[in-house]
Amino acid sequence: MSILESLIMGLVEGLTEYLPVSSTGHLIITQYLLGMEDSDAMKAFEICIQGGAILAVLGLYFQRVAAMVRGVLGKDPAGFRMLVNTIVAFLPAAVIGLLCNDYIKDYLFNAPTVMISWAVGGIVILLYVQARNKSGKGFGGAPLEELTWKGALGVGFMQCIAMCPGVSRSLMTMLGGLCVGLSVAAAVEFSFILGLITLGAATCHDAVKYGSHMVEDIGWGPMIAGTVMAWASAWVAVKWMVGYLNRHSLAIFGWYRLAAALVMLLLILNGFEVKQEQEPAEQPQPAEVQE
Repeated sequence: MSILESLIMGLVEGLTEYLPVSSTGHLIITQYLLGMEDSDAMKAFEICIQGGAILAVLGLYFQRVAAMVRGVLGKDPAGFRMLVNTIVAFLPAAVIGLLCNDYIKDYLFNAPTVMISWAVGGIVILLYVQARNKSGKGFGGAPLEELTWKGALGVGFMQCIAMCPGVSRSLMTMLGGLCVGLSVAAAVEFSFILGLITLGAATCHDAVKYGSHMVEDIGWGPMIAGTVMAWASAWVAVKWMVGYLNRHSLAIFGWYRLAAALVMLLLILNGFEVKQEQEPAEQPQPAEVQE
């Protein structure tokens, strides 16, 4: 992998990781267009460059994370409740992922699944926006401080749907937050905070397990360049999305997903398919949720 290719991959990862459009689908297409080989090292690299995006959110929401740390020390009850809610929301992915990961990798990780997930997700967004507007809720709802553990658990089960490639973890957690009564701003923030532990677990696992393979096949230079680019582009994307959703609905992402599904359909008709390795690598930890 060249430095330029790693920068492109990092850019795509950072821009799409926290937007409700599925970074997995975008990375699949990017890898195909760049003519990059599918391998254990490449799959791990696609996961590990999430580290840059995670650092971006960690920096943007440092005060919230600091409150959670103070909560562990018994100095911030609200921060401790937030930490508990985040862990509760993470648990369904850990359990269901353990039970379903083999099936997902064997039967769902393919181009048609991504295309269908993009299209269905786009339609769901547009229908939800229409229903929310008719109900008169607009951007209203409860603040993040009022989220209960039961609500967090509901968001966690919604996150599990994103194990299907192309669905988008961000989309499911945002919709989950809205469905349990959070405001748009609170649902978006909780999606970001939950991503720290969900994506962080997958990143750490692959970095430890496949680190030597990545260094050997990809090299330190491209790995660092891709991660830094993912950090910078995620910072921009998250800042933009938060500002955008304070004034607009999710509808733009619904239309974007439908357009992406159309592009994927054209690629499939042109003979594109997701390559599967002949001897599957050891299954990742259940924390790995497809974006």
